[in-house]
Amino acid sequence: MQRNEELFPLDNVGNALWDMLSSGDDLTIEREFEFSIIFPNQEQALKFGQLLLENNQKLSFCPYQGDDKFPWEITAYPFMSASYENIAAYQDLLMTSATPFSGKYDGWYCVDSSK
Repeated sequence: MQRNEELFPLDNVGNALWDMLSSGDDLTIEREFEFSIIFPNQEQALKFGQLLLENNQKLSFCPYQGDDKFPWEITAYPFMSASYENIAAYQDLLMTSATPFSGKYDGWYCVDSSK
């Protein structure tokens, strides 16, 4: 199988999706994703969480151990297919929305649909 760089650009998202496809994951199957944003204080994290809830987004809120300067985490759980466009657009939306709350994007995760 040859990589189509228009569908799987040479960046973190494209590489992750290419690895998923290469291991047998059907990327067209919708699944729950986890997108995490970390915050310097609890108040800012909760304000961002409220914004997500007002937009009917499923989320979790918890302490974050990976960065002393950003000790709070909000994780959003959209349900979508694993396409570059979906992931990049949601990632961009979160990053743009979190900026006024001093949030920092921390990555995404999803379960392989073939497992």
